Amino acid sequence: MIDIIKECSDAKKIGISGHMRPDGDAISSCLALRKYLKNALPDAEVSVYLENPIPTIFDDEAGYDEIIREFEDGLVFDVYFSLDSNRERLGSAGKYFDTAKKRINIDHHESNKKGVGDINEIEPDISSTCELLYKLFDKKYIDDDIARCLYTGIVTDTGVFQYSCTSPDTMRVAADLMTYNFDHSALIQRCFYEKTYLQSQILGRCLMESVRFMDGKCVVSWVDKKTQEFYGVTSKDYEGIVSQLRNIRGVDVSIFMYETENLVYKVSLRSSERVNVAKIAERYGGGGHARAAGCNMAGTVYDCVNNLSMYIEKQLVCASEEDTANV
Repeated sequence: MIDIIKECSDAKKIGISGHMRPDGDAISSCLALRKYLKNALPDAEVSVYLENPIPTIFDDEAGYDEIIREFEDGLVFDVYFSLDSNRERLGSAGKYFDTAKKRINIDHHESNKKGVGDINEIEPDISSTCELLYKLFDKKYIDDDIARCLYTGIVTDTGVFQYSCTSPDTMRVAADLMTYNFDHSALIQRCFYEKTYLQSQILGRCLMESVRFMDGKCVVSWVDKKTQEFYGVTSKDYEGIVSQLRNIRGVDVSIFMYETENLVYKVSLRSSERVNVAKIAERYGGGGHARAAGCNMAGTVYDCVNNLSMYIEKQLVCASEEDTANV
């Protein structure tokens, strides 16, 4: 495993980025690493660059207010970290990664097994980038703020420890982090259960207008531009919708889509053990985890659903044949 402090020991200017449309693990891993490096290397300038939109439910994490959202030209870093992401998903921050004197990629996505840095620490079998960082960090530099960030990333990427990526090691790391001084119960409440009235409205509409297909094994819901404008919602208001759809009894795959421009959709996928949605998302330039992935697709809603259905059905058929063979 890499020694992060050693790799950055001579650096004066360090940059950190996660993927576009950052989730809890991407944001929290970036902020945790920032604070860790500032604790260990107080003379270094450490900055986090993330593209909007950045979910506001994480705005009480240390360093959130110092996230840089503009990407000026000409900046060169001694070390640049890509966390929870490959090169393509860095967006505007990719130019900083490309020109850095040393590039370090730390990730746990199955779609990024080889890594894209000069130095790579890729662990596809681990729950989250935050869990991986905890194993890489020298514990003497971890404080309450870092522990809170790491716990947030683990909790959000495991769905409060219910996804299949949760291992006994994950639970041991979470237990260690709970010994630090932060309110872990309030953190889970805010990340998963607390919603604005607007978020509750759009969730209700998506559930009410959802459509089941493939004998009820799949469910889909979507929001077009006209509906988004009517409610005044943005991407940050869709958090949790695809997971709520997946909670419907008998559903193996849930799909949630929202229109980003005319006939272009951001697609989120969640699945049971029977379908690897990361493999499906990769076919459309996306990626993620076996049970949680996403991509962008062009076409009508029906075009998108039909294309996804073809690959979902193939995996469900294979899973059924394996079940029959094991009887």
